[in-house]
Amino acid sequence: MRTLVLNAGYEPLAVVSYRRALLLVLHGKAVVLQAAGRPVCSASGQWDRPSVILLTRYIRQVHSRTIPVTRRGVLRRDEHRCAYCGKSASTIDHVLPRSRGGADSWENLVACCLRCNNVKSDRTPAEVGWELRTTPGAPNGRSWLIGGFERSQPEWDEYLETAA
Repeated sequence: MRTLVLNAGYEPLAVVSYRRALLLVLHGKAVVLQAAGRPVCSASGQWDRPSVILLTRYIRQVHSRTIPVTRRGVLRRDEHRCAYCGKSASTIDHVLPRSRGGADSWENLVACCLRCNNVKSDRTPAEVGWELRTTPGAPNGRSWLIGGFERSQPEWDEYLETAA
């Protein structure tokens, strides 16, 4: 179970494990805003399992507006769907192959199923007679700037909307 961490100004900061969040609460560095699931029990007490916590002190963040390109990020951006056939994707592909000067950029990388990746090899989509289903580009949105964010929980919606 994951926990959304809000800065003291209520802007989303990161997503951490519930254990890390509970430690922040127990050390007085955060308070629980939203609890979910079964409580955490021990010999010395019982605590709510945090789903959303608010830090008691403001953490100054230096945001880089550029989102680093990663394999995981490309798959997430393309929703794990192949850019060529639309099936489930587990690999990434360079639209313009690296052997021909293709860059490791958001605009040149797409999610790709293993079959399409092998068929395409070191050719361009035009040479194979294929078209991209969507035009690749850098992802946008607040969730891409939140550390550890992969999937949103329903109880996070009200806190993520105010940050947009």
